[in-house]
Amino acid sequence: MNDVTTVLLVLAFAVDWAIRIAALIIIPRDRKPTAAMAWLLAIFLIPFVGIFFFLLIGSVHLPKARREKQRRINALIADAAVGGELQADRSSWPAWLEGVTEMNRAVSGMSIAGGNEAHLIDDYERSFAAMAADIDTATSFVHVEFYIVSFDTTTAGFFAALEAAVKRGVTVRVLLDHVASVRAVGHKETVAELDRIGVKWSFMLPVQPLKGNYQRPDLRNHRKIVVVDGRVGYMGSQNLIDRSYNLEKNLKRGLKWQELMTRITGPVVTSINVVFIGDWFCETDEFITAENVPITKVARHESSAALDCQVVPSGPGFDGENNLRLFLGLLYSAQERIIITSPYFVPDEAMMYAITSAVQRGLEVQLFVSETGDQGGVFHAQRSYYTALLTAGVHIWMYPPPFILHAKHLSIDDDVAVIGSSNMDIRSFALDLEVSLLVRGHAFVAEMREIEAGYRAVGRELTLEEWQKEPRSATFLDGLARLTSALQ
Repeated sequence: MNDVTTVLLVLAFAVDWAIRIAALIIIPRDRKPTAAMAWLLAIFLIPFVGIFFFLLIGSVHLPKARREKQRRINALIADAAVGGELQADRSSWPAWLEGVTEMNRAVSGMSIAGGNEAHLIDDYERSFAAMAADIDTATSFVHVEFYIVSFDTTTAGFFAALEAAVKRGVTVRVLLDHVASVRAVGHKETVAELDRIGVKWSFMLPVQPLKGNYQRPDLRNHRKIVVVDGRVGYMGSQNLIDRSYNLEKNLKRGLKWQELMTRITGPVVTSINVVFIGDWFCETDEFITAENVPITKVARHESSAALDCQVVPSGPGFDGENNLRLFLGLLYSAQERIIITSPYFVPDEAMMYAITSAVQRGLEVQLFVSETGDQGGVFHAQRSYYTALLTAGVHIWMYPPPFILHAKHLSIDDDVAVIGSSNMDIRSFALDLEVSLLVRGHAFVAEMREIEAGYRAVGRELTLEEWQKEPRSATFLDGLARLTSALQ
């Protein structure tokens, strides 16, 4: 061994240990122990590869300029919340609900508002038809925000409604996540169609380093929102694309996405609209305050079935994990039953304790997931929790192929439900911009119960005995995926 080789080996050894020591100092700061341990394990096992990926995706923070914009948005949210305490008589609430809604207001700035009406739509094409019909009534503005936007045969009617609105003189704005939409089939045709019909549009969280736009590339805006004139809103799980996502691999397997959206009218639409206005400002530097309809200007529903609703935005622009706090608050408050639907169920320790503790408190707990998966890593990570859940007494229902149950909702007792874009996984809690709608009202929960009954009718319940027969090769992959899911 010559002197040059010796020097190189010593240098490589020194760099290797310098990386390890620096990782021990830097990575645990302001990071959950599970995430810190996963990163440290990756760096200690494969130092140079591990540090490369940490530098690429190790920061959960948006750029400083973006965080400053978020602070301005939070001020806008606070202003919009003035006069927002329009809920019905609190004597009709469960005793625990006021504390949960106050927590939501504290972390997100959004107040709860009464006098709303909301209905669920679980038919994929009918959802687009309903949105298009409301867009056809627009007289002032239309705000559209989706994680994935794609112009195809399924969404053509929606795009036609946008075009007709533009021709009537209505201002139409569209936001689409950059990475997700660029990867969608037919992206160039989609952009060309947006330009042709004359809408104002922008990418969300663009990853364009040569244009000065860069942040951690897997921090994405996952929200799905439509607002018409500030009086009608839509939220839920559905993207603006065909239910097969037009992907050859999905078409070969016959996969179809099963979604759930909700149509909302009433004062809470103001809050949904403010979320869009904030995202539009972040991406375009344009504050469209003229389209921020005051909550007092939105018609209220005065019937006894009127709903109390609260919008809870979340994401790395906020100091905490707003959606996780919401879910945990509800799980610990439930008195009779908890029913969870999530396509990507990869909970953290806090959520697992909340769910299993609910069973130990004597509650009925059900979880609806897909029997097959479209994302291998997440699917296997999800499976790694089944043993603990089934052993605790959670009832797991499997939605059958070729459908991917992509709906995201939660119901508590017979009083409260949540629907929105947020999965119950670490990615949605820490990395993605999400939006959830908390609803108090028996009528809405009754609709959700019908949806859940439909899942049971077509699905099957997974038993512990059946699960224990899974081959070790599969459960090995499950455990490995669970470990990597903590890298955040």
